[in-house]
Amino acid sequence: MATRRYIIVSPVRDEAPHIDKTIEAVRSQTLLPARWIVVDDGSTDGTGEILDKRASQASWMRVVHRPNRGRRVNGSGVMEAFYAGYALLDHDGWDYLVKLDGDLSFAPDYFERCLAMFAADPRLGIGGGTVCQLEQGNEKVDSKSDPTFHVRGATKIYRRECWDQIAPLVPAPGWDTVDEVKANMLGWATRTFPELRLIQHKETGAADGAWRNAFKNGRANYVTGYDPMFMLAKCVKRGLTKPLFVEGLAMALGFCSGYVARSPRVPDPGVIDYLRRQQRRRLLLRASIYG
Repeated sequence: MATRRYIIVSPVRDEAPHIDKTIEAVRSQTLLPARWIVVDDGSTDGTGEILDKRASQASWMRVVHRPNRGRRVNGSGVMEAFYAGYALLDHDGWDYLVKLDGDLSFAPDYFERCLAMFAADPRLGIGGGTVCQLEQGNEKVDSKSDPTFHVRGATKIYRRECWDQIAPLVPAPGWDTVDEVKANMLGWATRTFPELRLIQHKETGAADGAWRNAFKNGRANYVTGYDPMFMLAKCVKRGLTKPLFVEGLAMALGFCSGYVARSPRVPDPGVIDYLRRQQRRRLLLRASIYG
């Protein structure tokens, strides 16, 4: 029988209103993690104090404190904090690695059921639940437009064998797409589990605002190496959502800003080539990782 040892790394910053919900969700799991490293990335709202108190009550939980850099840094900042925690792990003591945000809550059997999905599909390299928001007491899927191969960065689960082939993660916006593209390119499957839901208590991009978040996503698409025609189609589609044109325009400007600034892209040309071929197939309505 395959073992089910999993470890969690959680980079967090200024999550005082929500972190207790995540801690309680993890502590209540029917299958507990072998280790949980929570990296407080320079919080100024008391998150660190909450973590220290709660970690003293769980032998498998450890808190790492990083100095405050004075601002939130998307992509690279998250990865710096993630790897600060990852470096402290026993690399022989796990079968699955979880990257988990600090503003989530989920059912007590969440991880047990997720790992059952992996056990049922030996080709599954990356998976995770569906991230939802609560609206008037009802669960609403946070991003219905995500492609079928995408697993939200808030709740990634990596099979050890897949992780060893795709690591390290790219320290830049778009890291949570590049990892999946690399995995698919190497023959792994990646997918979100629609029947397993998590509640995200802070709206995605809330720290940036809607315009800046869309701009940031467009820039991340540039870094990832999106095909320009595919990006155009994506911006047109997003522009048709309310408020009209706003999200699509912000994403287009973010994407173009990468060209203007001559920002570096994913350092692996093979990943970009594979992604663009898949995107062109999608535009031509052919089978691809997009479904």
